[in-house]
Amino acid sequence: MRPLRYSINVTLDGCCHHEAGLPPDEESMRYWTDQMGRADALLFGRVTYEMMESAWRRPAAGPWPDWMDEWEIPFAETIDRAEKHVVSSTLSRVDWNAELVRGDLGDAVRRLKEEPGEGLFVGGVTLPLALADLGLIDEYEFLVQPVLAGHGPTLLAGLRERIQLELVDRRELGSGTVAVRYRPA
Repeated sequence: MRPLRYSINVTLDGCCHHEAGLPPDEESMRYWTDQMGRADALLFGRVTYEMMESAWRRPAAGPWPDWMDEWEIPFAETIDRAEKHVVSSTLSRVDWNAELVRGDLGDAVRRLKEEPGEGLFVGGVTLPLALADLGLIDEYEFLVQPVLAGHGPTLLAGLRERIQLELVDRRELGSGTVAVRYRPA
């Protein structure tokens, strides 16, 4: 069974809005490129899927956009080619190497986890909360940034039951960001 890993950037005060933390730098982009490269597939809700697609899908014309730094291209290429599963009750179709996940969320994700492979990667805010409540997340990976946002969505806000975790990995980045990975105890 392949593990489901929830991975996200988070500020010290728990904000997980993508604009609340530090802007990406070369080291953090290398870190996320490596982590995504370890996943067989990505699992997104509609909002995260659309946000990631608008930023990281290779343009039909071919070259990456001018705003993208050279050190962002490996991440863009990794996410662009990745297999994606999108949980949505409002989208009627997806593309960008993606398929819609329909029906009971728990059953659908259990089926994805039962497929052979190294693992699944889930990002976002709403979908991971539902998956955590169902006990389906096998690892929690956070890039904790040295920023106090003071506002915005917070990590797993509304979780029904406390989840005790054990630290399995920790790494400090040059920016002061700390990458931590936990498993349910």
